[in-house]
Amino acid sequence: MEKNTTLVLNNVSKSFSRVDTDSVTHAVSNVNVEMHKGEFVSLVGTSGCGKSTILRMVAGLIPPTQGEILLNGEKVTEPGPRIGMVFQKPTLFPWLTVEDNIRYGLKMQGKLQGSEDEIKRMISVIGLEKFKDDYPGQLSGGMAQRVALARALISKPEILLLDEPLGALDAFTRMNMQNEILDMWKENKQLVIMVTHDIDEAVYMSSRVLVMEAHPGRINKEITIDIDHPRHRNNPKFIEYRNEILDMLHFA
Repeated sequence: MEKNTTLVLNNVSKSFSRVDTDSVTHAVSNVNVEMHKGEFVSLVGTSGCGKSTILRMVAGLIPPTQGEILLNGEKVTEPGPRIGMVFQKPTLFPWLTVEDNIRYGLKMQGKLQGSEDEIKRMISVIGLEKFKDDYPGQLSGGMAQRVALARALISKPEILLLDEPLGALDAFTRMNMQNEILDMWKENKQLVIMVTHDIDEAVYMSSRVLVMEAHPGRINKEITIDIDHPRHRNNPKFIEYRNEILDMLHFA
Protein backbone atom coordinates (compact mmCIF):
# COMPACT_ATOMS: atom_id res chain seq x y z
CA MET A 1 0.00 0.00 0.00
CA GLU A 2 1.24 3.48 -0.81
CA LYS A 3 2.45 5.56 2.11
CA ASN A 4 0.29 8.53 1.15
CA THR A 5 -2.71 7.57 -0.94
CA THR A 6 -4.39 10.56 -2.57
CA LEU A 7 -7.51 10.33 -4.72
CA VAL A 8 -8.56 13.42 -6.68
CA LEU A 9 -11.78 13.92 -8.64
CA ASN A 10 -11.12 16.91 -10.87
CA ASN A 11 -14.19 18.52 -12.45
CA VAL A 12 -15.78 15.08 -12.94
CA SER A 13 -19.10 14.80 -14.79
CA LYS A 14 -20.97 11.80 -16.17
CA SER A 15 -23.83 11.79 -18.67
CA PHE A 16 -25.79 8.88 -20.12
CA SER A 17 -27.56 8.92 -23.48
CA ARG A 18 -31.10 7.51 -23.56
CA VAL A 19 -31.85 5.75 -26.83
CA ASP A 20 -35.61 5.54 -26.19
CA THR A 21 -36.09 9.31 -25.86
CA ASP A 22 -32.98 10.54 -27.69
CA SER A 23 -32.08 12.57 -24.59
CA VAL A 24 -29.18 12.85 -22.19
CA THR A 25 -29.26 12.24 -18.43
CA HIS A 26 -26.70 14.22 -16.46
CA ALA A 27 -25.96 11.82 -13.60
CA VAL A 28 -22.99 13.68 -12.08
CA SER A 29 -21.93 17.27 -12.66
CA ASN A 30 -18.66 19.06 -11.86
CA VAL A 31 -17.55 17.04 -8.83
CA ASN A 32 -14.32 18.27 -7.28
CA VAL A 33 -13.04 16.48 -4.19
CA GLU A 34 -9.79 15.18 -2.72
CA MET A 35 -9.51 12.20 -0.37
CA HIS A 36 -6.56 10.68 1.48
CA LYS A 37 -5.29 7.49 3.08
CA GLY A 38 -6.88 6.80 6.46
CA GLU A 39 -10.11 8.65 5.69
CA PHE A 40 -13.54 7.02 5.80
CA VAL A 41 -15.69 9.06 3.42
CA SER A 42 -19.42 8.48 2.96
CA LEU A 43 -21.60 9.71 0.09
CA VAL A 44 -25.20 10.33 1.13
CA GLY A 45 -28.17 11.65 -0.79
CA THR A 46 -31.47 10.69 -2.33
CA SER A 47 -31.74 8.03 -5.02
CA GLY A 48 -30.56 9.25 -8.42
CA CYS A 49 -28.03 11.79 -7.11
CA GLY A 50 -25.06 9.95 -8.63
CA LYS A 51 -23.51 8.29 -5.55
CA SER A 52 -23.02 4.86 -7.11
CA THR A 53 -22.01 6.44 -10.43
CA ILE A 54 -19.13 8.20 -8.67
CA LEU A 55 -18.08 4.93 -7.04
CA ARG A 56 -18.11 3.10 -10.38
CA MET A 57 -16.01 5.84 -11.98
CA VAL A 58 -13.48 5.70 -9.13
CA ALA A 59 -13.32 1.90 -9.58
CA GLY A 60 -12.55 2.35 -13.27
CA LEU A 61 -15.72 0.49 -14.31
CA ILE A 62 -17.06 3.46 -16.32
CA PRO A 63 -15.22 6.54 -17.61
CA PRO A 64 -16.13 10.14 -16.78
CA THR A 65 -17.74 12.13 -19.58
CA GLN A 66 -15.72 15.11 -18.45
CA GLY A 67 -12.82 15.65 -16.06
CA GLU A 68 -10.42 13.11 -14.61
CA ILE A 69 -9.89 10.86 -11.60
CA LEU A 70 -6.33 10.62 -10.30
CA LEU A 71 -4.90 8.07 -7.87
CA ASN A 72 -1.52 9.23 -6.62
CA GLY A 73 -1.23 11.42 -9.71
CA GLU A 74 -2.06 8.61 -12.16
CA LYS A 75 -5.28 8.66 -14.16
CA VAL A 76 -7.78 5.90 -13.31
CA THR A 77 -8.92 4.34 -16.59
CA GLU A 78 -9.72 0.72 -15.71
CA PRO A 79 -10.25 -1.62 -12.73
CA GLY A 80 -7.12 -2.81 -10.95
CA PRO A 81 -5.82 -4.32 -7.70
CA ARG A 82 -5.16 -0.90 -6.18
CA ILE A 83 -8.91 -0.39 -5.80
CA GLY A 84 -11.23 -2.98 -4.20
CA MET A 85 -15.02 -2.85 -4.34
CA VAL A 86 -17.82 -4.50 -2.34
CA PHE A 87 -21.35 -4.34 -3.70
CA GLN A 88 -24.71 -4.34 -1.92
CA LYS A 89 -25.12 -8.05 -2.60
CA PRO A 90 -22.11 -10.29 -1.92
CA THR A 91 -20.61 -11.37 -5.24
CA LEU A 92 -19.17 -14.70 -4.18
CA PHE A 93 -18.41 -17.74 -6.32
CA PRO A 94 -21.05 -20.32 -5.30
CA TRP A 95 -18.79 -23.27 -6.20
CA LEU A 96 -15.99 -22.09 -3.88
CA THR A 97 -15.85 -22.44 -0.11
CA VAL A 98 -15.49 -19.46 2.24
CA GLU A 99 -11.75 -20.03 2.41
CA ASP A 100 -11.37 -20.42 -1.36
CA ASN A 101 -13.45 -17.32 -2.07
CA ILE A 102 -11.12 -15.29 0.13
CA ARG A 103 -8.11 -16.95 -1.48
CA TYR A 104 -9.32 -16.26 -5.03
CA GLY A 105 -8.32 -12.58 -5.27
CA LEU A 106 -4.76 -13.30 -4.13
CA LYS A 107 -4.55 -16.16 -6.63
CA MET A 108 -5.59 -13.89 -9.52
CA GLN A 109 -2.97 -11.31 -8.48
CA GLY A 110 -0.21 -13.88 -8.16
CA LYS A 111 0.10 -13.19 -4.43
CA LEU A 112 -1.05 -16.58 -3.15
CA GLN A 113 2.36 -17.99 -2.29
CA GLY A 114 3.15 -17.51 1.38
CA SER A 115 -0.26 -16.03 2.16
CA GLU A 116 -1.95 -18.98 3.91
CA ASP A 117 -1.37 -17.53 7.39
CA GLU A 118 -2.93 -14.24 6.29
CA ILE A 119 -5.94 -16.09 4.86
CA LYS A 120 -6.44 -17.90 8.17
CA ARG A 121 -6.05 -14.65 10.07
CA MET A 122 -8.64 -12.89 7.90
CA ILE A 123 -11.11 -15.75 8.41
CA SER A 124 -10.57 -15.28 12.14
CA VAL A 125 -11.08 -11.52 11.86
CA ILE A 126 -14.53 -12.03 10.30
CA GLY A 127 -15.37 -14.76 12.84
CA LEU A 128 -16.00 -17.58 10.36
CA GLU A 129 -13.41 -20.19 11.40
CA LYS A 130 -16.17 -22.80 11.86
CA PHE A 131 -17.60 -22.02 8.42
CA LYS A 132 -14.41 -21.86 6.32
CA ASP A 133 -15.34 -25.05 4.41
CA ASP A 134 -18.96 -23.99 3.81
CA TYR A 135 -20.26 -22.71 0.48
CA PRO A 136 -22.00 -19.32 0.00
CA GLY A 137 -25.41 -21.00 -0.25
CA GLN A 138 -24.96 -22.29 3.31
CA LEU A 139 -24.27 -18.85 4.78
CA SER A 140 -26.56 -16.13 6.11
CA GLY A 141 -26.56 -12.76 4.34
CA GLY A 142 -24.36 -11.22 7.01
CA MET A 143 -21.83 -14.05 6.82
CA ALA A 144 -21.64 -13.86 3.03
CA GLN A 145 -21.07 -10.10 3.17
CA ARG A 146 -18.26 -10.61 5.66
CA VAL A 147 -16.62 -13.00 3.21
CA ALA A 148 -16.95 -10.43 0.41
CA LEU A 149 -15.37 -7.80 2.65
CA ALA A 150 -12.54 -10.13 3.65
CA ARG A 151 -11.84 -10.97 0.00
CA ALA A 152 -11.62 -7.26 -0.83
CA LEU A 153 -9.45 -6.43 2.17
CA ILE A 154 -6.94 -9.28 2.07
CA SER A 155 -5.28 -7.95 -1.08
CA LYS A 156 -4.78 -4.66 0.81
CA PRO A 157 -6.10 -2.26 -1.85
CA GLU A 158 -5.16 1.38 -1.49
CA ILE A 159 -8.84 2.27 -1.77
CA LEU A 160 -11.85 0.23 -0.63
CA LEU A 161 -15.20 1.13 -2.22
CA LEU A 162 -18.41 0.08 -0.46
CA ASP A 163 -21.67 0.42 -2.43
CA GLU A 164 -24.48 0.04 0.10
CA PRO A 165 -22.76 -3.10 1.45
CA LEU A 166 -25.14 -3.47 4.41
CA GLY A 167 -28.41 -2.44 2.80
CA ALA A 168 -29.93 -5.94 2.70
CA LEU A 169 -29.19 -6.81 6.33
CA ASP A 170 -31.49 -6.59 9.34
CA ALA A 171 -30.90 -3.73 11.78
CA PHE A 172 -28.96 -5.71 14.40
CA THR A 173 -26.74 -7.53 11.90
CA ARG A 174 -26.15 -4.20 10.16
CA MET A 175 -24.90 -2.52 13.34
CA ASN A 176 -22.58 -5.45 14.08
CA MET A 177 -21.23 -5.31 10.54
CA GLN A 178 -20.63 -1.57 10.85
CA ASN A 179 -18.33 -2.26 13.78
CA GLU A 180 -16.55 -5.06 11.90
CA ILE A 181 -15.90 -2.78 8.91
CA LEU A 182 -14.59 -0.06 11.21
CA ASP A 183 -12.25 -2.55 12.89
CA MET A 184 -10.93 -3.68 9.50
CA TRP A 185 -10.50 -0.04 8.40
CA LYS A 186 -8.57 0.86 11.55
CA GLU A 187 -6.32 -2.15 11.04
CA ASN A 188 -5.59 -1.56 7.34
CA LYS A 189 -5.68 2.27 7.43
CA GLN A 190 -6.61 2.63 3.77
CA LEU A 191 -9.00 5.11 2.19
CA VAL A 192 -12.59 3.85 2.38
CA ILE A 193 -15.40 5.41 0.33
CA MET A 194 -18.93 4.23 1.13
CA VAL A 195 -22.29 4.91 -0.48
CA THR A 196 -25.19 4.71 1.96
CA HIS A 197 -28.78 5.90 2.32
CA ASP A 198 -28.56 5.50 6.09
CA ILE A 199 -27.68 8.85 7.70
CA ASP A 200 -26.98 7.29 11.11
CA GLU A 201 -24.62 4.83 9.44
CA ALA A 202 -22.75 7.66 7.72
CA VAL A 203 -22.33 9.64 10.94
CA TYR A 204 -21.41 6.53 12.94
CA MET A 205 -18.70 5.34 10.57
CA SER A 206 -17.30 8.30 8.65
CA SER A 207 -14.54 10.81 9.16
CA ARG A 208 -16.17 12.90 6.43
CA VAL A 209 -19.64 12.92 4.84
CA LEU A 210 -20.29 14.29 1.35
CA VAL A 211 -23.94 15.34 1.07
CA MET A 212 -25.19 15.15 -2.52
CA GLU A 213 -28.08 16.66 -4.44
CA ALA A 214 -29.70 15.30 -7.60
CA HIS A 215 -30.60 16.55 -11.10
CA PRO A 216 -27.73 16.72 -11.81
CA GLY A 217 -25.81 14.85 -9.11
CA ARG A 218 -23.39 17.11 -7.28
CA ILE A 219 -21.76 17.57 -3.89
CA ASN A 220 -23.73 20.12 -1.89
CA LYS A 221 -21.60 20.12 1.26
CA GLU A 222 -18.70 18.33 2.97
CA ILE A 223 -19.16 17.66 6.68
CA THR A 224 -16.25 16.54 8.88
CA ILE A 225 -17.50 14.27 11.68
CA ASP A 226 -15.47 15.41 14.67
CA ILE A 227 -16.33 12.62 17.13
CA ASP A 228 -13.83 10.11 18.50
CA HIS A 229 -14.35 6.37 18.00
CA PRO A 230 -16.09 4.43 19.44
CA ARG A 231 -19.13 6.60 18.77
CA HIS A 232 -22.47 6.53 20.57
CA ARG A 233 -25.66 7.10 18.61
CA ASN A 234 -27.32 9.00 21.48
CA ASN A 235 -24.41 11.43 21.82
CA PRO A 236 -25.78 15.02 21.44
CA LYS A 237 -23.07 15.82 18.88
CA PHE A 238 -23.98 12.68 16.91
CA ILE A 239 -27.63 13.77 16.84
CA GLU A 240 -26.56 17.28 15.80
CA TYR A 241 -24.66 15.94 12.78
CA ARG A 242 -27.56 13.66 11.85
CA ASN A 243 -30.06 16.53 12.00
CA GLU A 244 -27.76 18.77 9.93
CA ILE A 245 -27.57 16.17 7.15
CA LEU A 246 -31.31 15.45 7.30
CA ASP A 247 -32.00 19.17 7.05
CA MET A 248 -29.79 19.45 3.97
CA LEU A 249 -31.71 16.55 2.40
CA HIS A 250 -35.02 18.21 3.33
CA PHE A 251 -36.05 15.42 5.72
CA ALA A 252 -35.65 17.25 9.04
